[in-house]
Amino acid sequence: MSEGLEGAERPPTGGDGNQRGADRVGAPTLRAGSTLRVGSVPYLVGRPLDLGLEDEPGVNLVRRPPSQLVEGLRAGDLDVALVSSIELFRRPGYGYLNGYAVFGEGRVSSVQLFLRRPVETLERVALDPASRTSAALVQVLLADVHGAQPQFAEPPDGVDPRDAEADAWLRIGDRALRETFAANPPPAWNPSEAWRAHTGLPFVFALWISAPGVDLGPWRGAFERARERGRAAAPALARNAARATGLPEGALLHYLLEECAYEPGARLGASLTAWRDRAAAHGLCDGDLEPIFG
Repeated sequence: MSEGLEGAERPPTGGDGNQRGADRVGAPTLRAGSTLRVGSVPYLVGRPLDLGLEDEPGVNLVRRPPSQLVEGLRAGDLDVALVSSIELFRRPGYGYLNGYAVFGEGRVSSVQLFLRRPVETLERVALDPASRTSAALVQVLLADVHGAQPQFAEPPDGVDPRDAEADAWLRIGDRALRETFAANPPPAWNPSEAWRAHTGLPFVFALWISAPGVDLGPWRGAFERARERGRAAAPALARNAARATGLPEGALLHYLLEECAYEPGARLGASLTAWRDRAAAHGLCDGDLEPIFG
């Protein structure tokens, strides 16, 4: 993608979980020595988890927007993807790599609902076509927190949500950062911040979800090394992104180090369960799918 921070030069790089009740019998199982087809997001937020994965033996990495990663998992074109957390509860048979996720303890500037009128008065909201989890989160929170039931519309591919006839537009990823850090940004409501205030829990935007039958055990070391590289490279990632985009380096570094978090620990299970339950109450996922985490 040519627009956004994903074009920034990267710095030099030197247990999984399953779902209870999912039928994984008969699905192909990958073994060490075969190629793991990995998908990740093309946004700055993904680099602290996937940095250098493409250089790991046996890993083939592609980067696509979240909605396309979901399609790749469902079609069998990807074995694992750093993908929207809501997908974990929309199809049986998925697994996930425990220990790593993209989550927020409060405000996360790369997921914003930009407003033309106060949030509690919204009647029509344009969703970002690239989003899955963030779109569902906005629908849940507007109803649960503000009692709002606006009409939601996803613009066709190639149409900017900001250009839609709507009272607000959802923006995710690097384009949200561009709009947030612009000289005169529009008013915004932050879903991650609202979730934390409403539930007291962090919100998990994405995690490494594996296709049915895929054993990530042989590759766990590759994901651990990518996280180690990403953790160490945060200043360089922010510096390179600032050079590529003209956005403030300090704001980007704060975003990577303070707004985004990547190692949820024991809170991962509780956060995912709370999210599943709230989304299922609105008919947005299957509430019977229960993640198992170690």
